[in-house]
Amino acid sequence: MRGKADSDDSFSGGSALQVNTIAILLGAFFFLIFIGVPIAYSVLLSAIITTFVMGVPLVIVFQNLVKGVNVYPLMAVPLFILMGELMTRGGITERLVVLSKALVGWIRGSLAMVNIVASLFFGAIQGSAAADTASIGAMMIPMMSKDGYDVDFSTCVTMSSSIEGMLIPPSHNFVLYALAAGNVSIGRLFIAGILPGVLLAIMLMIYCYFVSIKRQYPLGGKFHVVTAAKAFRDAAPGLAAVLIVVVGVVGGIFTATEASAIAVVYSILIGVFVYRKIKFRDLYEIFAHALKTIAIILILTGSSASFSWLVAYLQVPVFVSKFILGMTENPILILLLVNIFLIFCGMVMDMASLILITTPILLPIVMQIGVDPVHFGVIMILNLGIGLITPPVGGVLFIGSAISKLSVGQLTKSMMPFFLVMLCTLFLLTYIPEFSMFLPRLLLPTY
Repeated sequence: MRGKADSDDSFSGGSALQVNTIAILLGAFFFLIFIGVPIAYSVLLSAIITTFVMGVPLVIVFQNLVKGVNVYPLMAVPLFILMGELMTRGGITERLVVLSKALVGWIRGSLAMVNIVASLFFGAIQGSAAADTASIGAMMIPMMSKDGYDVDFSTCVTMSSSIEGMLIPPSHNFVLYALAAGNVSIGRLFIAGILPGVLLAIMLMIYCYFVSIKRQYPLGGKFHVVTAAKAFRDAAPGLAAVLIVVVGVVGGIFTATEASAIAVVYSILIGVFVYRKIKFRDLYEIFAHALKTIAIILILTGSSASFSWLVAYLQVPVFVSKFILGMTENPILILLLVNIFLIFCGMVMDMASLILITTPILLPIVMQIGVDPVHFGVIMILNLGIGLITPPVGGVLFIGSAISKLSVGQLTKSMMPFFLVMLCTLFLLTYIPEFSMFLPRLLLPTY
């Protein structure tokens, strides 16, 4: 293969050499996934293979790998994950369910409403759809079944509502997006996700309300202010961790990394001394469990940095941009194509890897048609969240299947109306930017 200068010249304009090299990169990546190699290693190995074929020094791959994890804001991601583990083990889940029941338990289909609102609160604590489904689902699915709800409906409510938490701050997925996008404010992303997360919850509640009427699901008890106040008082220490992060970051008091570190210390204090659900001897197990997730994300982040460098070197964003803009220049159709692409990718790939790999490719395209990077971050997270509950590799779908003892095929069929609700929400968020941009423009107008 030719040297760097020759490669840059020949890549301009979308030459056959560029197309062939991109084909090697993507072909190696998908082949490795197909034979069962973990995504993090598939990303790195495909970059190494392509770099070797191109004749570029392999040391560049590893330099970019180290550079990818040697980023100060990235420290917030493992700390947010650890905070979620501490708060979940610290007894906040049960208190959130009690609070949700006090707030919406009086509505027809009360337990479905409680499930949705509990996921909204839980997302602010954990930010993981898988953890939400495993934690809330383990409590709510048996409870709903005992109260007369269909098991498949209960499971679908749990899985679909778990996506809310990926939008509600603090979300480590937004931190990953900010790193992949470059100069994007994490604070603006955090507050941009609030209204979309609430909108998704409302849309799901509306659908569940009409299903509950049709199937005659139970009506809950009356609303009591005293009960709601007591439930809020019990849950307030846990929810305060979210306020520390969001208010601190948005108010400019500290960075997202500093906020996550403070939140971890606060979560330990709450779990050990306030809720008393965590013993000091439990901390080792909690840290070890969190470390497994953290290690995967850090390996993936470093690998994706090498992959992303190669993507930029091969001018893939320019190639894809020309391809899409060559099909249409209509902003509505371009956003539709981007959404279809993201949903398809979310069906077959891991979310974190997609954020890190596709953001540098798609963000320049949508910015050309006037889409704010913060707005696109919300669109991307919801798109990929939907992918978590779609076959063939939807992790949340498999967790729901394990808890409910229903097959993936049966749950997929039952999920169809929920998919429609989420796609309608995605449509609203895509084409009405104010859902995402109102709060950032109001609270952080100077960015």
